[in-house]
Amino acid sequence: MTAARVLIVDDERSMRDLLAMTLQKAGHDVAVADGGEAAIDAIRKESFDGIITDLRMPKVDGMHVLRAARDLSPETAVIVVTAVASTETAVEAMKLGAYDYITKPFKLDEVNLILKNGLERKRLRDENLYLRRQLETQHRFENIIGKSGRILDVFNTVRKIADSPATAMITGESGTGKELVARAIHFNSQRRDKPFVSVNCGAIPEGLMESELFGHVKGSFTGAVANKVGLFTAAEGGTLFLDEITEIPPLLQVKLVRAIQMREVRRVGDTKDIKTDVRLIAASNRDLETAVRDGVMREDLFYRLNVIPIELPPLRERHEDIPLLVAHFIQRFSRELGKDVRGVTPEAMAVLERHHWPGNIRELENAIERAIVLGSGDMLGVDSLPESVRRERPAREPELLDVPEEGLDLDATLDNLERRYLQIALERTRGVQTKAADLLRMTFRQFRYKVQKHNLGRRAVMAEP
Repeated sequence: MTAARVLIVDDERSMRDLLAMTLQKAGHDVAVADGGEAAIDAIRKESFDGIITDLRMPKVDGMHVLRAARDLSPETAVIVVTAVASTETAVEAMKLGAYDYITKPFKLDEVNLILKNGLERKRLRDENLYLRRQLETQHRFENIIGKSGRILDVFNTVRKIADSPATAMITGESGTGKELVARAIHFNSQRRDKPFVSVNCGAIPEGLMESELFGHVKGSFTGAVANKVGLFTAAEGGTLFLDEITEIPPLLQVKLVRAIQMREVRRVGDTKDIKTDVRLIAASNRDLETAVRDGVMREDLFYRLNVIPIELPPLRERHEDIPLLVAHFIQRFSRELGKDVRGVTPEAMAVLERHHWPGNIRELENAIERAIVLGSGDMLGVDSLPESVRRERPAREPELLDVPEEGLDLDATLDNLERRYLQIALERTRGVQTKAADLLRMTFRQFRYKVQKHNLGRRAVMAEP
């Protein structure tokens, strides 16, 4: 039996001593109280895994002890001891939350067994509560790591739409964290206690995709030896995340549109529809408007899914987030791998910030894990980083521009180019002019003049230089 902190409550000293000696022999840490008043005082001061209390005591009885335990420590396993004549009161105690009751006279083995079962139930409850809190913590929108303007916009969007039933479309390059955002939406919504079902549509053979999404009935095709529950049904009441949505064949997209519109699905080989209550989130690393134009994605499906568009920026466009992400991964992998790594050297951080990160956050995560596994000491140096990261990426040559045969208005072209760079800088800094000026290597006065010149004042947040 697992050792636990147990409180014994009885106004009879002989009974307290007998139970205390028995439980101490079993390895438990035992405290005693000579009545209900002392017991409630003890419950207020410390927590107990289990409480064994007599029901009939002068002044403050066992029912008061039970109520106090329920209010102050609801997970504690409370066992009440009663005389045969008061079993009705014991049943009432069970209704108030007692784990079990024992009638006098009793065998000490019976007490040990009931306490063991009560403590096991408490352990399972504590473990489930801990896992649920961990799960919620891992997928809170606060854990979308970053402080850049564009990632904070994602943060705010997740917070606003979490409880909405509207479909959402997440776009971004591979490795930018699309599934993380989808999970954050789910676990911050009212559906958090229901399933989150994720599927990569590109990983399902085309011939099996309809069965995977909607299910099938036995005998509907060769190999269908039993009924199969589809992903829509598996996600009932929760969220279905369809990654790489453009990999779904156009003919099946028609059925997906109907499932979204009618909120019902039909299994392969079935003749009746099944109602569904599923929040749908889709994702893709492709440009969806191009996919629609090329016939890869149906236009009606695009509009059904793109109710709430969320675009995730590549890591190369959010360099200010790299130190935060590095710290996050170091903490995580140090704990998982049993290493004591506190950070990276300034030289290593400079290399990490200079790298282009074509694999985005996933590439950074892998680089830090590898560095911790292969590195030594409490600080990761440049030598710990992968060769692909250490190798300096050559500066990109400026794109050569051509002059059309009919010529061009150079002043107007340069004016438009300048306006576009100002817009990008303001978007990236969430409208803070001082930060945008720094991005473009300009003084605040120069930047403010150009903002006024191009009538971009609505995008800008006034700030002191």
